[in-house]
Amino acid sequence: MVNSSQNGRQDLDLTSFSATGGAPVEWRISDTPVPYPDAVAAMEARVAEIAAGQAPELVWLLEHPPLYTSGTSGKATDLLDSRFPTFATGRGGQLTYHGPGQRVAYIMLDLKRRRPDVRAYVASLEELILKTLAAFNVRGERREDRVGVWVKRPDKGEAHEDKIAAIGVRLKRWVSFHGIAINVEPELEHFAGIVPCGVADPRYGVTSLADLGQLATMQDVDIALRQSFEELFGPTRALLPEATA
Repeated sequence: MVNSSQNGRQDLDLTSFSATGGAPVEWRISDTPVPYPDAVAAMEARVAEIAAGQAPELVWLLEHPPLYTSGTSGKATDLLDSRFPTFATGRGGQLTYHGPGQRVAYIMLDLKRRRPDVRAYVASLEELILKTLAAFNVRGERREDRVGVWVKRPDKGEAHEDKIAAIGVRLKRWVSFHGIAINVEPELEHFAGIVPCGVADPRYGVTSLADLGQLATMQDVDIALRQSFEELFGPTRALLPEATA
């Protein structure tokens, strides 16, 4: 494991992602599960509009029906049980699970205007998750050799840790999309169909707020997520809840 003093993601300056001027970031919440292909198509269209200066930036909060996605580093051998549909996707990372009880945040920001630094942007998404979890008294941590946010689990054994949130990012013309997924109260057994994010070490599992004894609702998480986002990225403007894009 890389020490945080060795120029890791924890040392990056994350203060310059809050843009000055421009419209607030639109904040959209879908209140019914969104099929994955529909979400990707909507993101692709919105990213093109943002890059062309035809639409404001957007954060889209949603849940998916149960499914697996495979990023650009995904390996076929990491799919252990094809119980749910699997979608190849252009985001970074390997295989992950999405499903009810997991808050997915698709984040579409113009990094060319804000700060064209992919590594710092990924670190800022980690910081967004850390701040959100802290609102529920959960201490999440970065790991230099593993993307995402982790929680120590001494109750499971020495050096055991569980992943509570995943990150997968793609850029097109310096506009970001895909984003983060926080496990609020998903069915954790569904992760058993894959090697999550390629991490096979038995000391490293998957957890959720509910699994940690935090009885937070999805609305509670959304409120904390929005407050943390505004601290890092600037003001937002809420849109009415909607079922689709």
